[in-house]
Amino acid sequence: MPAPQSTAKSVGALIALSLSTFAYVTTETLPIGLLLMISADLRSTPAAVGLLVTSYGLVVVVGSLPLTHLTRRVPRRLLLTVLLAVFVVATLASAVAPDYATLLAARVVTALSQALFWSIVVPTAAGLFSPAVRGRVVGIVFAGGSLAALLGVPAGTWLGQQAGWRVSFFVLSGIVLLAMLGTARLLPGGAPPQGAAARGETPDARRYWLLMAMTVLAITGVFAAFTYIAPFLTDVAGFTAAAIGPVLLLRGIAGIVGVVAGGSLVDRNPWVAMIVPLGLQTAALFGLYLFGGTPAVVITLVAVSGLTFSAVTTALSSRVLQVAPGSVDLAASGASTAVNVGITVGALLGSVVLSGLGVRSTVLVGAVLSLGAVAIALGEPWLRPAGRRPDDRPATDGAEASCTSATA
Repeated sequence: MPAPQSTAKSVGALIALSLSTFAYVTTETLPIGLLLMISADLRSTPAAVGLLVTSYGLVVVVGSLPLTHLTRRVPRRLLLTVLLAVFVVATLASAVAPDYATLLAARVVTALSQALFWSIVVPTAAGLFSPAVRGRVVGIVFAGGSLAALLGVPAGTWLGQQAGWRVSFFVLSGIVLLAMLGTARLLPGGAPPQGAAARGETPDARRYWLLMAMTVLAITGVFAAFTYIAPFLTDVAGFTAAAIGPVLLLRGIAGIVGVVAGGSLVDRNPWVAMIVPLGLQTAALFGLYLFGGTPAVVITLVAVSGLTFSAVTTALSSRVLQVAPGSVDLAASGASTAVNVGITVGALLGSVVLSGLGVRSTVLVGAVLSLGAVAIALGEPWLRPAGRRPDDRPATDGAEASCTSATA
Protein backbone atom coordinates (compact mmCIF):
# COMPACT_ATOMS: atom_id res chain seq x y z
CA MET A 1 0.00 0.00 0.00
CA PRO A 2 1.32 3.52 -0.75
CA ALA A 3 2.40 5.62 2.18
CA PRO A 4 0.53 8.86 2.89
CA GLN A 5 1.93 11.85 1.01
CA SER A 6 1.93 15.55 1.74
CA THR A 7 -1.20 17.60 1.24
CA ALA A 8 0.62 19.91 -1.20
CA LYS A 9 1.57 16.96 -3.39
CA SER A 10 -1.99 15.61 -3.23
CA VAL A 11 -3.36 18.99 -4.31
CA GLY A 12 -0.95 19.02 -7.24
CA ALA A 13 -2.07 15.54 -8.25
CA LEU A 14 -5.72 16.64 -7.99
CA ILE A 15 -5.05 19.60 -10.30
CA ALA A 16 -3.38 17.27 -12.83
CA LEU A 17 -6.42 14.97 -12.76
CA SER A 18 -8.80 17.91 -13.19
CA LEU A 19 -6.74 19.11 -16.15
CA SER A 20 -7.08 15.61 -17.60
CA THR A 21 -10.88 15.73 -17.34
CA PHE A 22 -10.78 19.13 -19.07
CA ALA A 23 -8.83 17.60 -21.96
CA TYR A 24 -11.01 14.50 -22.28
CA VAL A 25 -14.30 16.40 -22.30
CA THR A 26 -12.88 18.92 -24.77
CA THR A 27 -11.66 16.29 -27.23
CA GLU A 28 -14.92 14.34 -27.05
CA THR A 29 -17.05 17.21 -28.37
CA LEU A 30 -14.48 19.36 -30.22
CA PRO A 31 -15.40 17.93 -33.67
CA ILE A 32 -18.83 19.57 -33.30
CA GLY A 33 -17.27 23.02 -33.45
CA LEU A 34 -14.80 22.00 -36.17
CA LEU A 35 -17.30 19.93 -38.18
CA LEU A 36 -17.34 21.93 -41.41
CA MET A 37 -13.57 22.41 -41.45
CA ILE A 38 -12.86 18.71 -40.91
CA SER A 39 -15.48 17.75 -43.48
CA ALA A 40 -13.98 20.00 -46.16
CA ASP A 41 -10.37 19.02 -45.44
CA LEU A 42 -10.96 15.24 -45.38
CA ARG A 43 -13.56 15.31 -48.16
CA SER A 44 -16.23 13.69 -46.01
CA THR A 45 -19.82 14.66 -45.28
CA PRO A 46 -20.85 16.67 -42.20
CA ALA A 47 -22.95 13.69 -41.11
CA ALA A 48 -19.88 11.44 -41.17
CA VAL A 49 -17.91 13.93 -39.08
CA GLY A 50 -20.83 14.05 -36.65
CA LEU A 51 -20.39 10.30 -36.20
CA LEU A 52 -16.96 11.03 -34.71
CA VAL A 53 -18.83 12.24 -31.62
CA THR A 54 -21.55 9.58 -31.63
CA SER A 55 -19.12 6.68 -32.08
CA TYR A 56 -16.90 8.13 -29.35
CA GLY A 57 -19.76 8.00 -26.84
CA LEU A 58 -20.72 4.46 -27.82
CA VAL A 59 -17.14 3.24 -27.34
CA VAL A 60 -17.12 4.77 -23.84
CA VAL A 61 -20.39 3.00 -22.96
CA VAL A 62 -19.23 -0.40 -24.24
CA GLY A 63 -15.66 -0.22 -22.96
CA SER A 64 -16.01 1.10 -19.41
CA LEU A 65 -16.89 -2.03 -17.42
CA PRO A 66 -14.72 -4.65 -19.18
CA LEU A 67 -11.63 -2.42 -19.24
CA THR A 68 -12.08 -1.52 -15.58
CA HIS A 69 -12.36 -5.20 -14.66
CA LEU A 70 -9.27 -6.16 -16.65
CA THR A 71 -7.10 -3.47 -15.05
CA ARG A 72 -8.42 -3.60 -11.48
CA ARG A 73 -5.04 -4.69 -10.03
CA VAL A 74 -2.83 -2.27 -11.99
CA PRO A 75 -1.33 0.55 -9.84
CA ARG A 76 -3.31 3.71 -10.43
CA ARG A 77 -0.34 6.00 -11.07
CA LEU A 78 0.96 3.66 -13.75
CA LEU A 79 -2.47 3.10 -15.27
CA LEU A 80 -3.41 6.79 -15.44
CA THR A 81 0.00 7.73 -16.83
CA VAL A 82 -0.34 5.11 -19.57
CA LEU A 83 -3.90 6.22 -20.37
CA LEU A 84 -2.81 9.83 -20.73
CA ALA A 85 0.17 8.77 -22.86
CA VAL A 86 -2.26 6.92 -25.15
CA PHE A 87 -4.38 10.09 -25.23
CA VAL A 88 -1.36 12.17 -26.30
CA VAL A 89 -0.41 9.77 -29.09
CA ALA A 90 -4.00 9.31 -30.34
CA THR A 91 -4.62 13.06 -30.33
CA LEU A 92 -1.43 13.66 -32.31
CA ALA A 93 -2.62 10.96 -34.72
CA SER A 94 -5.91 12.85 -35.05
CA ALA A 95 -4.00 16.05 -35.82
CA VAL A 96 -2.04 14.48 -38.69
CA ALA A 97 -4.78 12.12 -39.97
CA PRO A 98 -4.62 12.04 -43.79
CA ASP A 99 -8.16 10.74 -44.19
CA TYR A 100 -11.45 10.13 -42.38
CA ALA A 101 -10.73 6.47 -41.58
CA THR A 102 -7.49 7.35 -39.78
CA LEU A 103 -9.19 10.09 -37.80
CA LEU A 104 -12.01 7.72 -36.82
CA ALA A 105 -9.51 5.06 -35.69
CA ALA A 106 -7.60 7.61 -33.60
CA ARG A 107 -10.84 8.75 -32.00
CA VAL A 108 -11.78 5.18 -31.10
CA VAL A 109 -8.42 4.71 -29.35
CA THR A 110 -8.92 7.98 -27.44
CA ALA A 111 -12.44 6.90 -26.46
CA LEU A 112 -11.16 3.57 -25.12
CA SER A 113 -8.71 5.41 -22.89
CA GLN A 114 -11.50 7.72 -21.72
CA ALA A 115 -13.77 4.78 -20.93
CA LEU A 116 -11.23 3.52 -18.40
CA PHE A 117 -10.16 7.00 -17.26
CA TRP A 118 -13.65 7.96 -16.07
CA SER A 119 -13.95 4.70 -14.16
CA ILE A 120 -10.87 5.32 -12.02
CA VAL A 121 -10.27 9.07 -11.88
CA VAL A 122 -12.89 9.83 -9.19
CA PRO A 123 -11.89 6.98 -6.81
CA THR A 124 -8.23 7.87 -7.33
CA ALA A 125 -8.76 11.56 -6.59
CA ALA A 126 -10.97 10.82 -3.57
CA GLY A 127 -8.30 8.49 -2.17
CA LEU A 128 -5.83 11.37 -1.95
CA PHE A 129 -7.76 13.08 0.85
CA SER A 130 -9.85 12.31 3.91
CA PRO A 131 -13.51 11.33 3.40
CA ALA A 132 -14.62 14.55 5.12
CA VAL A 133 -13.75 16.57 2.00
CA ARG A 134 -14.58 13.93 -0.61
CA GLY A 135 -17.41 15.91 -2.19
CA ARG A 136 -15.24 18.97 -2.70
CA VAL A 137 -12.48 16.82 -4.17
CA VAL A 138 -14.90 15.27 -6.65
CA GLY A 139 -16.18 18.77 -7.43
CA ILE A 140 -12.67 19.88 -8.42
CA VAL A 141 -12.31 16.86 -10.72
CA PHE A 142 -15.62 17.64 -12.40
CA ALA A 143 -14.78 21.35 -12.62
CA GLY A 144 -12.33 20.39 -15.36
CA GLY A 145 -15.18 18.95 -17.40
CA SER A 146 -17.36 22.01 -16.81
CA LEU A 147 -14.54 24.32 -17.90
CA ALA A 148 -14.15 22.22 -21.04
CA ALA A 149 -17.72 22.99 -22.05
CA LEU A 150 -17.36 26.65 -21.08
CA LEU A 151 -13.86 27.38 -22.42
CA GLY A 152 -12.23 24.32 -24.00
CA VAL A 153 -14.58 23.67 -26.90
CA PRO A 154 -15.19 27.36 -27.74
CA ALA A 155 -11.45 28.09 -27.58
CA GLY A 156 -10.64 25.01 -29.65
CA THR A 157 -13.22 26.02 -32.22
CA TRP A 158 -11.86 29.57 -32.41
CA LEU A 159 -8.29 28.33 -32.75
CA GLY A 160 -9.35 25.95 -35.51
CA GLN A 161 -11.03 28.80 -37.36
CA GLN A 162 -7.89 30.92 -37.12
CA ALA A 163 -5.14 28.35 -37.74
CA GLY A 164 -6.84 25.17 -39.00
CA TRP A 165 -8.59 22.35 -37.18
CA ARG A 166 -5.39 20.29 -36.87
CA VAL A 167 -3.76 22.97 -34.70
CA SER A 168 -6.55 22.58 -32.14
CA PHE A 169 -5.69 18.89 -31.73
CA PHE A 170 -1.95 19.65 -31.52
CA VAL A 171 -2.56 22.13 -28.69
CA LEU A 172 -4.85 19.66 -26.94
CA SER A 173 -2.13 16.99 -27.04
CA GLY A 174 0.25 19.45 -25.37
CA ILE A 175 -2.24 20.07 -22.55
CA VAL A 176 -2.60 16.31 -22.02
CA LEU A 177 1.18 15.93 -21.96
CA LEU A 178 1.36 18.39 -19.04
CA ALA A 179 -1.40 16.47 -17.22
CA MET A 180 0.43 13.20 -17.84
CA LEU A 181 3.71 14.53 -16.43
CA GLY A 182 1.93 15.91 -13.36
CA THR A 183 0.13 12.62 -12.80
CA ALA A 184 3.32 10.57 -13.12
CA ARG A 185 5.18 12.87 -10.73
CA LEU A 186 2.56 13.60 -8.07
CA LEU A 187 0.26 10.58 -7.71
CA PRO A 188 1.33 8.08 -5.02
CA GLY A 189 2.58 4.71 -6.25
CA GLY A 190 1.74 1.24 -5.03
CA ALA A 191 -0.98 -1.28 -5.78
CA PRO A 192 -4.63 -0.18 -5.73
CA PRO A 193 -6.58 -0.91 -2.50
CA GLN A 194 -8.01 -4.40 -2.11
CA GLY A 195 -10.63 -5.95 0.19
CA ALA A 196 -12.66 -3.63 2.44
CA ALA A 197 -10.52 -0.64 1.45
CA ALA A 198 -11.63 -1.05 -2.17
CA ARG A 199 -15.35 -0.93 -1.34
CA GLY A 200 -17.58 1.96 -0.37
CA GLU A 201 -17.64 3.44 3.12
CA THR A 202 -21.10 1.96 3.73
CA PRO A 203 -21.59 -0.74 1.05
CA ASP A 204 -25.23 -1.14 0.02
CA ALA A 205 -26.14 -2.87 -3.24
CA ARG A 206 -29.77 -1.74 -3.15
CA ARG A 207 -28.87 1.93 -2.74
CA TYR A 208 -26.28 1.63 -5.49
CA TRP A 209 -28.73 0.22 -8.04
CA LEU A 210 -31.30 2.79 -6.95
CA LEU A 211 -28.72 5.45 -7.78
CA MET A 212 -28.13 3.92 -11.20
CA ALA A 213 -31.85 3.89 -12.02
CA MET A 214 -32.19 7.47 -10.82
CA THR A 215 -29.16 8.49 -12.89
CA VAL A 216 -30.45 7.00 -16.13
CA LEU A 217 -33.84 8.72 -15.69
CA ALA A 218 -32.34 12.09 -14.72
CA ILE A 219 -29.71 12.20 -17.48
CA THR A 220 -32.14 10.92 -20.11
CA GLY A 221 -34.54 13.69 -19.09
CA VAL A 222 -31.87 16.38 -19.36
CA PHE A 223 -30.66 15.30 -22.78
CA ALA A 224 -34.14 14.69 -24.19
CA ALA A 225 -34.69 18.39 -23.57
CA PHE A 226 -31.34 20.09 -24.04
CA THR A 227 -30.06 18.24 -27.08
CA TYR A 228 -32.59 20.42 -28.89
CA ILE A 229 -32.31 23.61 -26.83
CA ALA A 230 -31.26 25.67 -29.87
CA PRO A 231 -34.56 25.21 -31.76
CA PHE A 232 -36.44 25.65 -28.48
CA LEU A 233 -34.79 29.03 -27.93
CA THR A 234 -35.56 30.25 -31.44
CA ASP A 235 -38.95 28.63 -32.17
CA VAL A 236 -40.57 28.78 -28.71
CA ALA A 237 -38.81 31.53 -26.76
CA GLY A 238 -38.36 33.79 -29.78
CA PHE A 239 -34.62 34.39 -29.48
CA THR A 240 -32.51 35.15 -32.53
CA ALA A 241 -29.86 32.65 -33.60
CA ALA A 242 -27.18 35.09 -32.42
CA ALA A 243 -28.55 34.91 -28.86
CA ILE A 244 -28.12 31.13 -28.54
CA GLY A 245 -24.40 31.35 -27.78
CA PRO A 246 -24.72 33.85 -24.90
CA VAL A 247 -27.59 31.88 -23.35
CA LEU A 248 -25.57 28.66 -23.45
CA LEU A 249 -22.54 30.52 -22.08
CA LEU A 250 -24.66 31.57 -19.11
CA ARG A 251 -25.71 27.94 -18.65
CA GLY A 252 -22.04 26.90 -18.68
CA ILE A 253 -21.16 29.46 -15.99
CA ALA A 254 -24.06 28.21 -13.88
CA GLY A 255 -22.74 24.68 -14.36
CA ILE A 256 -19.45 25.61 -12.70
CA VAL A 257 -21.40 27.03 -9.76
CA GLY A 258 -23.32 23.74 -9.63
CA VAL A 259 -20.10 21.72 -9.41
CA VAL A 260 -18.90 23.78 -6.45
CA ALA A 261 -22.28 23.75 -4.71
CA GLY A 262 -22.85 20.03 -5.28
CA GLY A 263 -19.41 19.08 -4.02
CA SER A 264 -19.78 21.17 -0.89
CA LEU A 265 -23.31 20.01 -0.10
CA VAL A 266 -22.58 16.30 -0.55
CA ASP A 267 -19.98 16.50 2.24
CA ARG A 268 -22.71 17.74 4.59
CA ASN A 269 -25.72 15.68 3.54
CA PRO A 270 -25.37 13.26 0.58
CA TRP A 271 -29.11 12.62 0.22
CA VAL A 272 -30.01 16.33 0.23
CA ALA A 273 -27.22 16.91 -2.32
CA MET A 274 -29.10 14.59 -4.68
CA ILE A 275 -32.72 15.48 -4.02
CA VAL A 276 -32.41 19.28 -4.11
CA PRO A 277 -30.82 19.60 -7.58
CA LEU A 278 -33.10 16.88 -8.95
CA GLY A 279 -36.13 18.78 -7.68
CA LEU A 280 -34.82 22.04 -9.17
CA GLN A 281 -34.08 20.30 -12.47
CA THR A 282 -37.64 19.00 -12.63
CA ALA A 283 -39.09 22.42 -11.77
CA ALA A 284 -36.89 24.12 -14.37
CA LEU A 285 -37.99 21.77 -17.16
CA PHE A 286 -41.68 22.05 -16.26
CA GLY A 287 -41.19 25.82 -16.10
CA LEU A 288 -39.69 25.87 -19.60
CA TYR A 289 -42.71 23.98 -20.91
CA LEU A 290 -45.22 26.29 -19.21
CA PHE A 291 -43.42 29.62 -19.67
CA GLY A 292 -41.30 28.93 -22.75
CA GLY A 293 -42.65 32.01 -24.50
CA THR A 294 -41.26 34.41 -21.88
CA PRO A 295 -37.61 35.13 -22.72
CA ALA A 296 -36.54 36.38 -19.26
CA VAL A 297 -37.97 33.28 -17.59
CA VAL A 298 -36.36 31.01 -20.18
CA ILE A 299 -32.90 32.51 -19.59
CA THR A 300 -33.25 31.99 -15.85
CA LEU A 301 -34.50 28.41 -16.14
CA VAL A 302 -31.82 27.44 -18.67
CA ALA A 303 -29.20 28.69 -16.20
CA VAL A 304 -30.87 26.76 -13.36
CA SER A 305 -30.84 23.60 -15.46
CA GLY A 306 -27.11 23.99 -16.07
CA LEU A 307 -26.46 24.41 -12.35
CA THR A 308 -28.58 21.42 -11.37
CA PHE A 309 -27.09 19.07 -13.98
CA SER A 310 -23.56 19.73 -12.72
CA ALA A 311 -24.65 19.45 -9.09
CA VAL A 312 -26.37 16.10 -9.74
CA THR A 313 -23.41 14.51 -11.52
CA THR A 314 -20.97 15.72 -8.85
CA ALA A 315 -23.13 14.45 -6.00
CA LEU A 316 -23.71 11.16 -7.83
CA SER A 317 -19.99 10.43 -8.10
CA SER A 318 -19.45 11.08 -4.38
CA ARG A 319 -22.50 9.02 -3.41
CA VAL A 320 -21.31 6.06 -5.51
CA LEU A 321 -18.05 5.99 -3.55
CA GLN A 322 -20.04 5.77 -0.34
CA VAL A 323 -22.45 2.96 -1.21
CA ALA A 324 -20.40 0.95 -3.74
CA PRO A 325 -21.21 -2.68 -2.87
CA GLY A 326 -18.04 -4.09 -4.41
CA SER A 327 -15.06 -2.47 -6.10
CA VAL A 328 -15.36 1.31 -6.09
CA ASP A 329 -13.70 1.35 -9.53
CA LEU A 330 -16.33 -0.97 -11.00
CA ALA A 331 -19.07 1.01 -9.24
CA ALA A 332 -17.73 4.26 -10.72
CA SER A 333 -17.54 2.55 -14.10
CA GLY A 334 -21.20 1.56 -13.76
CA ALA A 335 -22.09 5.17 -12.96
CA SER A 336 -20.16 6.40 -16.00
CA THR A 337 -22.00 3.87 -18.15
CA ALA A 338 -25.36 4.97 -16.71
CA VAL A 339 -24.59 8.61 -17.53
CA ASN A 340 -23.57 7.80 -21.09
CA VAL A 341 -26.63 5.59 -21.59
CA GLY A 342 -28.77 8.50 -20.42
CA ILE A 343 -27.05 10.85 -22.86
CA THR A 344 -27.53 8.48 -25.80
CA VAL A 345 -31.11 7.48 -25.02
CA GLY A 346 -32.06 11.06 -24.15
CA ALA A 347 -30.83 12.43 -27.46
CA LEU A 348 -32.64 9.66 -29.35
CA LEU A 349 -35.87 10.11 -27.38
CA GLY A 350 -35.74 13.86 -27.88
CA SER A 351 -35.38 13.33 -31.62
CA VAL A 352 -38.49 11.13 -31.69
CA VAL A 353 -40.51 13.62 -29.62
CA LEU A 354 -39.27 16.54 -31.72
CA SER A 355 -40.42 14.85 -34.92
CA GLY A 356 -43.78 13.74 -33.56
CA LEU A 357 -44.91 16.40 -31.07
CA GLY A 358 -42.71 19.43 -31.61
CA VAL A 359 -39.77 20.98 -29.81
CA ARG A 360 -41.77 22.28 -26.83
CA SER A 361 -42.71 18.72 -25.90
CA THR A 362 -39.05 17.73 -25.49
CA VAL A 363 -38.79 19.72 -22.25
CA LEU A 364 -42.07 18.22 -21.01
CA VAL A 365 -40.77 14.70 -21.57
CA GLY A 366 -37.53 15.68 -19.84
CA ALA A 367 -39.50 17.04 -16.88
CA VAL A 368 -41.56 13.85 -16.52
CA LEU A 369 -38.43 11.68 -16.57
CA SER A 370 -36.75 13.97 -14.03
CA LEU A 371 -39.83 13.66 -11.81
CA GLY A 372 -39.37 9.89 -11.93
CA ALA A 373 -35.77 10.37 -10.76
CA VAL A 374 -37.04 12.51 -7.87
CA ALA A 375 -39.51 9.79 -6.88
CA ILE A 376 -36.70 7.23 -6.75
CA ALA A 377 -34.49 9.56 -4.71
CA LEU A 378 -37.33 10.21 -2.25
CA GLY A 379 -37.63 6.48 -1.68
CA GLU A 380 -34.02 5.94 -0.66
CA PRO A 381 -34.36 6.93 3.03
CA TRP A 382 -37.05 4.26 3.44
CA LEU A 383 -34.63 1.49 2.59
CA ARG A 384 -33.47 -0.44 5.63
CA PRO A 385 -29.71 -0.70 5.96
CA ALA A 386 -28.55 -3.76 4.04
CA GLY A 387 -26.92 -6.47 6.11
CA ARG A 388 -23.15 -6.43 5.93
CA ARG A 389 -20.53 -9.09 6.34
CA PRO A 390 -18.10 -8.68 9.22
CA ASP A 391 -15.37 -7.45 6.85
CA ASP A 392 -17.61 -4.81 5.26
CA ARG A 393 -16.11 -2.01 7.27
CA PRO A 394 -15.84 1.54 5.98
CA ALA A 395 -12.76 1.91 3.88
CA THR A 396 -11.49 4.69 6.12
CA ASP A 397 -11.34 2.68 9.34
CA GLY A 398 -8.12 2.22 11.21
CA ALA A 399 -4.73 1.80 9.65
CA GLU A 400 -6.16 0.90 6.25
CA ALA A 401 -7.29 4.48 5.73
CA SER A 402 -3.77 5.75 6.16
CA CYS A 403 -2.68 3.51 3.29
CA THR A 404 -5.14 5.07 0.88
CA SER A 405 -5.42 8.74 1.68
CA ALA A 406 -3.66 11.76 3.03
CA THR A 407 -5.49 14.06 5.40
CA ALA A 408 -6.51 17.24 3.71
